[in-house]
Amino acid sequence: MKQRAAKKDGRLLAWLGWPQEASRVGKAQGGAGLTDYSHYHLSRRQFVYAALAGGGLLFTAAYLFYHSVIVALILSVAGLIAPRFSRRTLLVKRRLRLTLQFKEALFSVTSSLAAGRSVENAFVTALDDLRLLYPDPKTEVLVEFEIIRTRMVYGEPLEHALEDLSHRAGIDDIAQFVDVFTTCKRSGGDLVEVIRRTSQTIGEKLDIQQDIAVMLAQKRYESRIMMAVPFIFLAFLGFAAPEYMEPLYGGMGYVLLTVSLLLLNLCYWMMTKIMDIRM
Repeated sequence: MKQRAAKKDGRLLAWLGWPQEASRVGKAQGGAGLTDYSHYHLSRRQFVYAALAGGGLLFTAAYLFYHSVIVALILSVAGLIAPRFSRRTLLVKRRLRLTLQFKEALFSVTSSLAAGRSVENAFVTALDDLRLLYPDPKTEVLVEFEIIRTRMVYGEPLEHALEDLSHRAGIDDIAQFVDVFTTCKRSGGDLVEVIRRTSQTIGEKLDIQQDIAVMLAQKRYESRIMMAVPFIFLAFLGFAAPEYMEPLYGGMGYVLLTVSLLLLNLCYWMMTKIMDIRM
């Protein structure tokens, strides 16, 4: 029973994004200490900051609605799920970064192949070119191309290293490139043209995604203002005319406030789903 309870607690902590439990799950799923880009593990500082920010926001919102410190403290406990949303946002940003960086890497590989280098040498040379674009040694594509070069030094075929990257990245563009590249290399196809077309396709797709993101940025800003207006209105009335708000803080007033808060959460969820456009 104790082991089962401990296992459930561990799963709950991992679901919330607690660093120790999340890293155990990541090691079990990613393996060999390599980055699994389908998961993001928050540091303890990130977890604490996200939880405090979420708890503080919920405390403020609950106090504006109920004018009760006890109720606000109880509802602020739900801020513990804020790290989960923060982790999801950081994961999406990291995957987008890797896709953009991989596109730049393909441009470099294409140039090297066009200059007459072999495929293996083209990927090795691409690492030096990428270091000029990304000075930070922790940049995702630099780490991955360093792994690819190290594997080739130890005699592992380039296709195997790329397939491992594709498996850990879980990104459609990279997976499609690796599949086409592996097939083309084994059958003797035109690698220069394949890589050029792949990088061009990825670039066009990313351009469309960026255009959509620009169009949605204003709508997201407007939705945040719309969500903030009811709380600002409550704060203004509570300060300027407290006697006008007095009937809400007793009896059926709490029921109406709770229903209003639930409807606001429903509106926020619907707006988030509408603007969550994936390609």
